[in-house]
Amino acid sequence: MRTPVPIVWLFAVCSVCLAGTAAHANPDRQLLWGDTHLHTSYSFDAFLNGNMSADPDVAYRYARGLPVLHPYTRARVQIQTPLDFLVVSDHAEFLGGIRDIYLSGIQDPDPNPLERLVYWFNEWRIRRAIDGGTGADYFRDLLPVAEEPRAAALRWREVAGNPPPGADVSLNNAWSAIASAADAHNEPGRFTALIGWEWSSNPGGANLHRIVVSDADAAGAANFLPFSSADSPYPDDLWDWLAATHDRTGVRFVAIPHNSNISKGLMFDRETLRGGPMTADYAELQRRFETLVEVTQIKGDSETHPELSPDDPFADFETYTHYLEQAPDPYSARPGDYVRAGLRTGLEIERDLGINPFRFGLIGSTDSHTGLASAEEPNFWGKTALDSIPENKQVDALTTGPTGWSMSAAGLAAVWADTNDRKSIMDAFQRREVYATTGPRIRLRVFAGWTFTDATLETPDWIEAGYRDGVPMGGTLTSAEAPAGRDDSAPTLMIVAGMDPSSGTLDRVQVVKGWLDATGRSHETVFDVVWSGARTPDADGRLPPVGDTVDRTRGTFTRAIGAPDLQTVWRDPAFDPGSPAFYYVRVLEIPTPRHALLDALALGLTEPTEGPSVLQERAYSSPIWYVP
Repeated sequence: MRTPVPIVWLFAVCSVCLAGTAAHANPDRQLLWGDTHLHTSYSFDAFLNGNMSADPDVAYRYARGLPVLHPYTRARVQIQTPLDFLVVSDHAEFLGGIRDIYLSGIQDPDPNPLERLVYWFNEWRIRRAIDGGTGADYFRDLLPVAEEPRAAALRWREVAGNPPPGADVSLNNAWSAIASAADAHNEPGRFTALIGWEWSSNPGGANLHRIVVSDADAAGAANFLPFSSADSPYPDDLWDWLAATHDRTGVRFVAIPHNSNISKGLMFDRETLRGGPMTADYAELQRRFETLVEVTQIKGDSETHPELSPDDPFADFETYTHYLEQAPDPYSARPGDYVRAGLRTGLEIERDLGINPFRFGLIGSTDSHTGLASAEEPNFWGKTALDSIPENKQVDALTTGPTGWSMSAAGLAAVWADTNDRKSIMDAFQRREVYATTGPRIRLRVFAGWTFTDATLETPDWIEAGYRDGVPMGGTLTSAEAPAGRDDSAPTLMIVAGMDPSSGTLDRVQVVKGWLDATGRSHETVFDVVWSGARTPDADGRLPPVGDTVDRTRGTFTRAIGAPDLQTVWRDPAFDPGSPAFYYVRVLEIPTPRHALLDALALGLTEPTEGPSVLQERAYSSPIWYVP
């Protein structure tokens, strides 16, 4: 099952990344690690929940490896391994507003008496909530009431209302400060600071949020202000705005859906938020801007759900079941909520419309509201600043239901880029040569082609062969490229994975396949393609568990099981050349201690009161599609 490839070849990719560029796709692309979803004190919910000081400058300094002060505890904190890039993505809705109200008060140049009275009342409520330690309750009251999302979206102007006095002043000042901080920390070749924001549409409690990332510098960002859900709750209005702003300024954008797991089935639905079926024009606009999806983060994992993938024993991972609304509805997993089901739906839509709107690459990011991009299990600083100490992680956070212990220390965005700069990273985002991890820096390379063999992987130039004779993750294979005159042709995946030296060894590598049958109905299956140890599948094809070395009394583990690297060339054994399909790779680590266990032990408990004590961290490659 294993091809003996020296893992040093995988690691050497980064050491030669500056050696030059090949005539075809660059075989010397370097692996960059980053977070595209980080909130600072400029986000209203971050400020209300204890982050009053970690601004964009603090966020960039932490990401680059410098010690900073935690915004709640005021303790010195430091990331274990610095990032290569970061997007400060504060909410566009009332950007910087709560911070300005609390710290200095917004100065409106010409308020009318009624507006001023309303503003004074809200300022008093905000100050009382923050000073009294009830900022989380104030935030909870801002969440929508549970209702049918499409009906709620129709009333968006009523819900959004008029902005408070001085909101435009606050928005301009905050946006300028965010862009300036990005330019100040941007060092091409060493660290990339990308300018972006979050569009936070949440009609009736259906999370339709997108992170918008640009390749602009501060001068370019001065030509526009972030589009928010107060401008419109409809995704197609956001895409129209991005298209128009690109045409006017030349700035490139990607919009990244996140937390589809709590979208009430709407994130990857066949029907639009306005109602009615998706059109080809709608699908094309979505495919243009939504080249990525955030598959894992603090508010849970959105790959799949056990009710949607009952034959996948690893489907129930970091499952999050709490809607962002007042008095949340009971959770219900729907196909439109999860990435794997969305990829399947995309195949079905493409059969009908000729366009796949859900052809996205997979990344992870944190969604931390502390200003600290912390996805490291033993160095996790929580979702909000208030959630940064073990005692506070035992109580409800955000809404009734989840606690700090039930949330995830996740995730990271991995990018194969030509160089570490804004242009190259945006290029990788748009061609989807990216992957996600739940926190560890698992190294992963995937190519698909028609002629790869074990011998290909044994050569020193296997990466160059991957680009020359196939496509990397995020790419597309077509039947026209298959070898002529051969009836046994099937896509072959060349996969090389390496462990994070500071995390667990590897349990197994899996290929997740989705495809259409002759009737246009989609299906899925998961293949174990290479694994550690001498295990053999049982009569049902199930691979036995790798084992568990976690000492739950000490929060430690050993690497006596698992493998430091796994690699293989895998051929689809059930390939139908007339059937559209996608393939993505899932890499699983051995069990390791989860952050909740470490906090529980610190409190003198034997186990956390909520959430598991151990987990199997993982990586998800972007899919590769086959089109007949």
